[in-house]
Amino acid sequence: MNGITGQEFIWGCSAIGAGLAMIAGLGPGIGQGIAAGHAAAAVGRNPGAKSDITSTMLLGQAVAETTGLYGFAIAAILLFLKPFGRWREDKFSGKEVSGWRDCWDLTRSCCLTQR
Repeated sequence: MNGITGQEFIWGCSAIGAGLAMIAGLGPGIGQGIAAGHAAAAVGRNPGAKSDITSTMLLGQAVAETTGLYGFAIAAILLFLKPFGRWREDKFSGKEVSGWRDCWDLTRSCCLTQR
């Protein structure tokens, strides 16, 4: 690891973690496609139950989609907030703050300079 600081290593690992978190979007996409296919087959077999089948399918797809949204939220946190390192400076006090926990007051224009 010559030439790589600990902070740069943490940022690199955060980027890799964000990429891995986005893999969570594959499962909901595949699952929703399978659910829609099975729902279409069920409606073909029993057209009278179309509204029940459709409502159940949409509820299931909404629940499945939350997995992908959680993965996206984790990826966004790892890429943009960088919670595992000191990289921000409070414009008012000039002191470094670490991650989003110490810098939550956006009305103060806190943490707008990146090191």
